[in-house]
Amino acid sequence: MNEQLKLDNQVCFPIYALSREIIGLYRTELEVLDITYPQYLVLLVLWEDGTQTVNQIGEKLKLDSGTLTPLLKRLEVKGIVSRCRCSADERVVHIALTEKGAVMEQMAAGIPERVMKMSGISQESLDQLKEMLASVMGQMCAFRKKEL
Repeated sequence: MNEQLKLDNQVCFPIYALSREIIGLYRTELEVLDITYPQYLVLLVLWEDGTQTVNQIGEKLKLDSGTLTPLLKRLEVKGIVSRCRCSADERVVHIALTEKGAVMEQMAAGIPERVMKMSGISQESLDQLKEMLASVMGQMCAFRKKEL
């Protein structure tokens, strides 16, 4: 067998598996808010930056509009966000928190700390991991832009 094709030699697999484990920890916490992990990510953007366009949210979360639009529609149905087309350009859709969405920020405030505790990993280790992943992500994004 080709050594490069062994699962243990893949960089992508432990990242994928870790992502699933982390999202699993969040799932328990987010059930109380009746939202999914991708919906939580959208809310993090809106809590931090306020009203955003679909494209702005997509850029920050590295999601295309085909993935993001159904997710935003479900948040709207739940009364968490509102969607409004820009009068100057109907192609632009603004996403804003509703009162319910704004209140959810306080309800979600302890989630990151609880997830960190559930992980059993120190804050220092998580910070190092985040820094390393951000560096790799930046390098990969820069490479992809050069390729285009």
